[in-house]
Order: sequence, then structure tokens, then C-alpha cells
Amino acid sequence: MKLFESELKDIYGAENALLKAIPKMIKNATSPRLIESLTSHLAETENQIDRIEEIFDLLDKKPVAKKCEAMSGLIKEAAEFIDSCEQGAMRDAAIILAAQKIEHYEIATYGGLCTFAKMLGKLEIAQLMQGILDEEKAADSVLANWVYTLQNEAAEKPISEV
Repeated sequence: MKLFESELKDIYGAENALLKAIPKMIKNATSPRLIESLTSHLAETENQIDRIEEIFDLLDKKPVAKKCEAMSGLIKEAAEFIDSCEQGAMRDAAIILAAQKIEHYEIATYGGLCTFAKMLGKLEIAQLMQGILDEEKAADSVLANWVYTLQNEAAEKPISEV
């Protein structure tokens, strides 16, 4: 249970950090569809934070965030990607890459937490975790589709324009 609670605090900190990072991605994106997807994911992140707080309540624990070093590193890397790319398709591609890395971290974490909750016999918590995990997988699928769109656009342009 101690590991579960520690990881719950970690992902709570990660989601709260992401809540601050997504608006910066939105501000730097140029594709209207990408902006729409990121805006939608921002609202989803807010809902996920609410569900994590519900999980803390189910455990009779106060919601406490632990600084997530992994998410901090991913967010820092995203900012570096954004800063190093000129505005347009290349920056959008950098945002998508950064967002996919973040999604993969979240998928791994929520998958582990869901498994831990089941092992601990906390089935209501496992269901909440599974719901979040499904959302993260769906978000990753949307991002993967964006990569294919960008690849097709890049194939139509010289490399120097991408």
C-alpha cells in the first residue's frame, strides 16, 4: 500500500504540473486541430485530477502532490523542443513528440497503479484508474494519428520547409 500511495502522490504532482504545461503547448501550436486537441486534453487533465482526489478520499487520505521528477524532465524537454523549433509545422511536430512522451509516461504509471489497486483489492479505485488509463491511451492514439498527418505533409514539402 505504501508504494501505491507514493505513486499516487507522484502522478497527482505530475498531472498538476501538466495542467500548467499544456497551456504553453497550446500557445505555441499553430495547427487549429492540434490546438483543439490540446485544449480538450487540458479539460481531460482537470477531470483526471478530480478523480485522483476522489481516490485519495476513498483511501481516507488528504490529496498530497509529490514532485514528479519524470514529468518535470518531460516538461522541461518539451519547452526545449518548442524553443528550438521555428513556429509552424516543425514546432507542431515537436509539441506532438513531447506530448507523446508524456502520454507514454502516464500510460505506464496508470497501468501500474491500476494493477496495484487490483492486487490490494481496491476494485473501485482500480476502475477509476482504468478509466484514466483508457483516456491516456486514447490521447496517445490521437497524437499518433497526428504524426502520420505530419509525415504526409512533410512528404509533400522539401525537408528544409519541415
